[in-house]
Amino acid sequence: MCLPTPTKTVQRLQTSLQTKAKAEPAYRFYALWYKVCRSDVIEEAFRHCRANGGAPGIDGISFDKIEAQGRKQWLEGIRQELRGGAYRPQPLLRVWIPKSNGGQRPLGIPPIRDRVVQMAVVLVIGPIFEADMLANQYGFRPELDAKMAVRQVLWHVSNTEGGRSSTRIYATTSRQFRTVR
Repeated sequence: MCLPTPTKTVQRLQTSLQTKAKAEPAYRFYALWYKVCRSDVIEEAFRHCRANGGAPGIDGISFDKIEAQGRKQWLEGIRQELRGGAYRPQPLLRVWIPKSNGGQRPLGIPPIRDRVVQMAVVLVIGPIFEADMLANQYGFRPELDAKMAVRQVLWHVSNTEGGRSSTRIYATTSRQFRTVR
């Protein structure tokens, strides 16, 4: 007997959530936390985080350390914390990275356990939000990025009849998040 891999079971979960969200836009999803706490979702979230790589957070725990100490037990510990309501995110590790103009900008690095939990939440609620997004919305979507949005704007600007367009285009990318607090 062949058991489905976590990837397949999570994909089925995502497909069913997105199908429901598209079929019934007014539907309110309940009990999503239990889906976030599923062992296959936590395992898949870890797999995504591992593929992204990244430095350890403030706790100093790296992916190699997790593997050496036992990934299954580590993930089960996170799952139990989530299910029991004891999970609390840890502080970020603050590092400063150089900017092209000679200055520096802050970067917060979360611990791997917090990245795994965040990714598990994204795996569950992402398909629900994706169902409501328009085709021309590019921010924070899988397989879409800011460069694609810019190319789309350029396409609209350059494909006008007689140099005039009936479509109004407003786009900004400069310092968008400078005032977010």
